[in-house]
Amino acid sequence: MSFNTFGRILRFTSWGESHGVSMGCILDGIPPRISLSTEDLQREVERRRSGLSRFTSQRKEPDQVQILSGVFEGRTTGAPVALQILNVDAKSKDYAEIARLYRPGHADYATQQKYGVRDWRGGGRASARETVMRVAAGAIAKKILGKKVVVRAAVSQIGPLAVHDEQWDWTHGTPETLFCPDREMLPRWQALLDQARKDGTSLGGRIEAQARGVPAGWGAPLYAKLDADLAAALMGINAVKGVEVGAGFAVVSRDGRQNADEMAVAEKHTDNNAVNFLANNAGGILGGISTGQEIRLSLAVKPTSSVRLPLRTVGADDKGEVKEGMIETKGRHDPCIAIRAVPVVEAMIALVLADHQLLHRAQCG
Repeated sequence: MSFNTFGRILRFTSWGESHGVSMGCILDGIPPRISLSTEDLQREVERRRSGLSRFTSQRKEPDQVQILSGVFEGRTTGAPVALQILNVDAKSKDYAEIARLYRPGHADYATQQKYGVRDWRGGGRASARETVMRVAAGAIAKKILGKKVVVRAAVSQIGPLAVHDEQWDWTHGTPETLFCPDREMLPRWQALLDQARKDGTSLGGRIEAQARGVPAGWGAPLYAKLDADLAAALMGINAVKGVEVGAGFAVVSRDGRQNADEMAVAEKHTDNNAVNFLANNAGGILGGISTGQEIRLSLAVKPTSSVRLPLRTVGADDKGEVKEGMIETKGRHDPCIAIRAVPVVEAMIALVLADHQLLHRAQCG
């Protein structure tokens, strides 16, 4: 299986399956002498961990991160950093009944067609379990970026219920509050999710993300556009079906003047910019290069495909013949996968930005 690696200078490669022995990754290209400990990684991984509430999967994984290489006396050496997290609560028997059936909405059928074999235990490589390593690596990327660059994300909508912009409070968006930045919306989301679980179904969600403190100049025209790399990284997260940069699809209903981000000379120059932008429809990126403004991104996450309701599907019998059947997916699944996707979104943004920081340093000093 190819294409388990991304990045140009900062290169991330992951390995492992949902119900295998462990998950792991190698992050190469990390600058030397960066302070790094397991505690740095554990803080981020803990935000993604399942079983923290009734609104997430009840798979009880401790997700203890092990640093296998690339760190000596608390600092990176410049060598590849290898990380590992053991799988300790996989229950493959939950999937035994559907080993010969393709789960609608999952990668089962497509994987079988491509490779002629698939790991039906929780989805194998296609499982969202793989994203735990992205979060661990993202913690390192945040260390590379430094304290001036702040990457954060929150859930802005679950099902039909969207947060109110005037109520937005980043400090309220924590794992305990479903990453909801609106105090008044939280109980409504909880009731909605409780009903979805009771009905045996799931809900989609929307995530808003931003990166503050990114200086002007990161990215490159054409084939290394910062927004293109960010969009690709975010689309690579399980269940993400759409990404918007800045105003996104809202630009369709505007004319050129409305959509233009007018500029003026900044009264006070900062490290990021000497220009004062009067709007940010571009999401902080023009021509594939950061402008020094806040980078703004939005993602659409589909409902979790595993539901307890009977669905029509097909599968192969012992002779390999395709036959129709009905399927009810058992196991432990998130009623809304967007909730635990928030730390993954932050990690992917941080990994792309750190890569572009190193690219910019290599060319422009």
